[in-house]
Amino acid sequence: MIVGIGTDLCDVRRIQATLERRGDRFAEKVLGERELAVWRARTARSPLRGLRYLATRFAAKEAFSKAIGLGIHLPMTWRACQVLNAESGQPQIVLDGALATWFNARGWKAHVTVTDEGDLAQAFVVVETEPAA
Repeated sequence: MIVGIGTDLCDVRRIQATLERRGDRFAEKVLGERELAVWRARTARSPLRGLRYLATRFAAKEAFSKAIGLGIHLPMTWRACQVLNAESGQPQIVLDGALATWFNARGWKAHVTVTDEGDLAQAFVVVETEPAA
């Protein structure tokens, strides 16, 4: 059964302007430890790829926060929610700390998809639970 659906559309130019103003501190605020490593590696190879990665992760976290009904309010924090790729390349929500405890206590499961095209990055998240038997 679907518990919540969230979506977010992000202007990549806005993320770029924020990075220019705040430097790596912005990425360090938004990305979890594993995401940060990916962002740094992608940015080193291609600044545009790193920027798009950051924008899609920002959008995914916004979409996730909407799907769970909290927005960016405790226990939902930017860094406690990571969007990491499985070996297949499929993006997955990985939660840490109090957010993981809160989410798992409800028996929920999250599905995420991200995309970017031109100046836009978009994410959709569906949160579901198994119906009671």
